Amino acid sequence: MPSPLIDRISVELGAQEPWPKDAKLFQPYEVEQILLPDNANCLAVQAFLKMCNLDFQVEPRANAEAMSPTGKVPFIKVGRFVTAELEGVVQFINGKGISLTGKLEDDQKADMRAYMSLVRNVIEVAELYICWVDKETYSEVTSVRHGSVYPWPLNHLQNYEKRRQVIKKLKALDWYYKTLPEVLQEVEICCEALSVRLDNKSYFFDEGPTELDALIFGHLFTILTTPLPKNDLAEIVRRHPSLISLVQKVEIQYFKKDSKLEK
Repeated sequence: MPSPLIDRISVELGAQEPWPKDAKLFQPYEVEQILLPDNANCLAVQAFLKMCNLDFQVEPRANAEAMSPTGKVPFIKVGRFVTAELEGVVQFINGKGISLTGKLEDDQKADMRAYMSLVRNVIEVAELYICWVDKETYSEVTSVRHGSVYPWPLNHLQNYEKRRQVIKKLKALDWYYKTLPEVLQEVEICCEALSVRLDNKSYFFDEGPTELDALIFGHLFTILTTPLPKNDLAEIVRRHPSLISLVQKVEIQYFKKDSKLEK
């Protein structure tokens, strides 16, 4: 895996080149393969790129996770440079002089980073728990979709290894032994905090959309539109109309769709 020094050099070199029209965003197949947490993160990066008015093409790959320099999706290929995950993409694009936070004060940027951390440490972790620990969801959705691109018996081996990795992470974060109601309570508290901070505004900051709005859109839109055996996460999100309004605004403005979400 590349070192931080190599990553920094790559970002600096990439910043010297113009944004190409054939930039590609790699992710798993949406219809048959991708899972809730990965779909959310891929959609967040897509939203961020659209907010920056940058052209890109989505390139689905069965082995996108293995292709990624960090082992996580999505990742983008811009000319000779490859950068993964929202934080890496934001840093790479900022190096080109393109930023959604240029007008923010330092305390606003710190505030933004804190809420992004909250989303990652609660909502994304809850998505992992639902997909890989909740037995009904794992049996009916996760194992089928994650293993769909592999032949038997490799599909079972891949599912076993991925589940082992996720459970190890959840144990390290003290989430594995939580009950489902405890997980849902964490998400409820997080959504309440986000809703209070948004305060019925169009975006979290008056200066316009930032990577925080892109991240929240990615996760909440995916939660609201992903069929699961239990709709507990979606029900929690729907109790916060201001968050639904944010999701609808981003969907309509940047994905050029009439929102089908209901408040």
